[in-house]
Amino acid sequence: MNSAPSTEQVYQGVYAFYNNSNTVEQQKASQWLCELQKSVYSWQIADELLQEKRDFQSCYFAAQTIRSKIQNSFHELPASSHESLRDSLMSYISQITLETDGVIVTQLCLAVSDLCLLMSTWRRPVSTLMERFSQSPDSVWPLLVILTLIPEEIHSRYLRLGANRRKELHQELKLESSGVQEFLLVCLQTAGQDPATQMRVIKCFTSWLNIHAIELCDIKDNVIMGLAFGLLHNGDTCLQLHEVASDFLCTLLQCLEGTTTVPTMEVQIFNSVMALEDAYNMSVAQEAIDKTLNFCRIFTVLAECFLTRMLENSVYSGPHYSIKALDLVLNCVGHYDYEVAEITFNLWFRLSEDLYNLNNDHLTNHFKPHIERLIGALVRHSQMEPDHEGLIEEGDLFLDFRRKVSELTKDTVFIVGSSNCFKQMFFSLQEGSVTWESTEAALFIMSTVAKNILTDENDVVPKVVEAILNLPENTHIAVRYTSVLLLGELCEWIEKHPESLQAVLNFLLYSLQQKSGLPSAAATALQSICAACRDHMTCHVSGLLQIANSLDSFDITNDSVIGLLKGICIILSRLPNEEMTKAVKEMCSYQLTPLCQLLECDVKPERGKRSDPVFWIDRLAAILRHTNPAVRGNEVHPMLSILEEIWPVMSSVFVKYQSDLRVMERTCRFVRYAIRCVGKQATPVLEPLVKQMVHLYAMYQHTCFLYLGSILVDEFAKNSSCTKGLLDMLQAFIEPTFTMLQVENGLRNHPDTVDDFFRLCSRYLQRSPVEFLQSPMITSIIQCALLACSLDHHDANISVMKFFTNLLHCGRQEESEVMRRLLQDIIATHGEALMMNLINASVFCLQSHQVTDVADVMVELKAVDEAKFSLFLQSAMNALPNKNSGGCVAMTEAQLKDSHQLITGSETPKAVAHALKDFVKLYR
Repeated sequence: MNSAPSTEQVYQGVYAFYNNSNTVEQQKASQWLCELQKSVYSWQIADELLQEKRDFQSCYFAAQTIRSKIQNSFHELPASSHESLRDSLMSYISQITLETDGVIVTQLCLAVSDLCLLMSTWRRPVSTLMERFSQSPDSVWPLLVILTLIPEEIHSRYLRLGANRRKELHQELKLESSGVQEFLLVCLQTAGQDPATQMRVIKCFTSWLNIHAIELCDIKDNVIMGLAFGLLHNGDTCLQLHEVASDFLCTLLQCLEGTTTVPTMEVQIFNSVMALEDAYNMSVAQEAIDKTLNFCRIFTVLAECFLTRMLENSVYSGPHYSIKALDLVLNCVGHYDYEVAEITFNLWFRLSEDLYNLNNDHLTNHFKPHIERLIGALVRHSQMEPDHEGLIEEGDLFLDFRRKVSELTKDTVFIVGSSNCFKQMFFSLQEGSVTWESTEAALFIMSTVAKNILTDENDVVPKVVEAILNLPENTHIAVRYTSVLLLGELCEWIEKHPESLQAVLNFLLYSLQQKSGLPSAAATALQSICAACRDHMTCHVSGLLQIANSLDSFDITNDSVIGLLKGICIILSRLPNEEMTKAVKEMCSYQLTPLCQLLECDVKPERGKRSDPVFWIDRLAAILRHTNPAVRGNEVHPMLSILEEIWPVMSSVFVKYQSDLRVMERTCRFVRYAIRCVGKQATPVLEPLVKQMVHLYAMYQHTCFLYLGSILVDEFAKNSSCTKGLLDMLQAFIEPTFTMLQVENGLRNHPDTVDDFFRLCSRYLQRSPVEFLQSPMITSIIQCALLACSLDHHDANISVMKFFTNLLHCGRQEESEVMRRLLQDIIATHGEALMMNLINASVFCLQSHQVTDVADVMVELKAVDEAKFSLFLQSAMNALPNKNSGGCVAMTEAQLKDSHQLITGSETPKAVAHALKDFVKLYR
């Protein structure tokens, strides 16, 4: 936006955005308003709209704009304008009445709270705000909101306050905390039993407690804490207040977890929370599910808070008193609604992980009864409804819950023993009048632990297998489905008991031929058994090939087909090479014939159907991926002839479907597996493949060709006869790639291209570094990589950093003289720019976890030339601004010196990453 619009134009834009029924015009208005918000003119425009207060929509847009500008573009304002902005915002707050819409109040309060944090010249803003607004009844509401938001926003990643400013604010808020607590008590006394005020007061208190501005030692017998407990005990408390009181209590417990300095208060709070059991039971009796969920959350956080103490104090003695919290949590797990139980899952994951790491049988035994109760409850929650017909449909929330149950059972079952759990479930099936849904749930739990059963178990498992193989015809489909899956999970036991294999295969083949979802379970089980029992399955090859020939007659998805093909190929790989080749050709022909028919006729592809080329290409890819024959020395690879037969078909697919990205990606995926399968013997298809890839990439810039190129480099670049051709391929890729990336926001808009391109370049550095570094394109590639350092896309940034890591590794002492000399020239030319971009990216662009990859690059640069590394780092640090947008010192001279020493003195990537992250915090 080159010039400021009039306020009338803005009103028209806001009206069009909210009221125009024409979606095209509405979208245009949205884009125009977004551009306005990004421009420097929006400060003044928003101020004018808020002064005029013409209507709700324009006021909301203005308030939201002011908040957004302070949060994201505060640097646009000169320091001389900060006070006038503060005065304007204070004026708007003073004009708020009880009739003002809440969303506008929230935006204005956010703007004020963010300004308090950013504006370093505004001393003691909390006191200023309380002096200005605490006396006016209308202003108490926004004041409470602001006081709640200030602690919440102090860790906002958008404000980029920096560690120094954040520390300063923490100290300031601690000084203000007593005054805030007094104000909150006055609010409660003035408002009486008003739920809205109580809610705002508790929210504000929670916010200050959460950042430790209010210390635990200062809240003993606190009125607000007493109010929160009272509200939770009162069955008539409204849901919103109940939620706020629950949030407070969870925050209080989380603060308690991080301290050991208040032991008496620790016991007091523990007993007070335990006393909420009756209130929980009342919520269950009243069927107040939302309150029940809140109580479950509190009890779970209580147990998590005391978990470390619980374990540390129970190692060599009896259980710690806090273990009673687990009984309270298990009471919740026993609730009829599985959503209540699900809240507790993270606690059990934590407990199992800690017990596993401590590896203390005495300690583990303390928790066996709790895990037994947990698994018993999970079995009940996993039961389907008695009148449920068929299977649970994909996408059903209950199916998602059962998957979580499966993961939790696998994680915790070691505490009680997998065999014990398996036997307990089996014995429960022996009880009289057991219903189908309880049978299915027990089998489901058995299937989650089956792989942990010792293969020499001969007591229960044989009975289970026999019972499954002899299920009556009228058995509920869900029981049959889970039974089939259980057989698949018992694959390792079956491998050690081959006498059962024939009967199992017959049962699975029968199940494959059924309807209503059973075949998909049979396909999964058969795949598992093929993988585990490969030594016993070669005699069943003819039957497996019959299955492969009949795949489309089974009622299974293409994913299940691919799983079956994987299992069959694992077995075929055990055959003598000649037999294997014949069998694999036969399997491939079943997929090639319909694919060739699609190429010959003009059929519109329908995704996931037989008219979709991907349907057949994915099957071929699975065959090539999972066929891994043993090949001796100079022996011709048995899969080469198959690749040579399939390649012309795939070449035709490249031609016919060249504009379809999805088909191209899957075809490249097939070629990738084929090349990996045959290896260096795939040279005959290399030249025509590269020519086609280069031609199609120039036309459509499908990034899958860059990825496939990296596979080719990995396999063939060490072959001197292929090196030049592969470098020519890169040269051909560069022009369309750089054309796309050099436009405005090109790197940001095409992260997949960045990812695959620099992965390709890394492959050259790994396989033919000298030729790559000597090529004329290396300079432009490095320059592109320097620009891409700041790209915060996860995969793209990893590829860029890996490229630099691999590049700098070429200069290590153990590498050749030629390579080291080439690298020294590159560092002399680009080293300083690289360090500048790495530091700027770490400070201003990348997320914290991405700094680890930056550290890897720094370690390599230091290993090549430590002196230059130190100089480059010093220069890059000196170039950073020493103040943030609010005028606060971001980095002192002492901090700069210490950070430099820490980074240069660190020897390992982990240590460098740690030092770099500490440095970055100064600006975030």
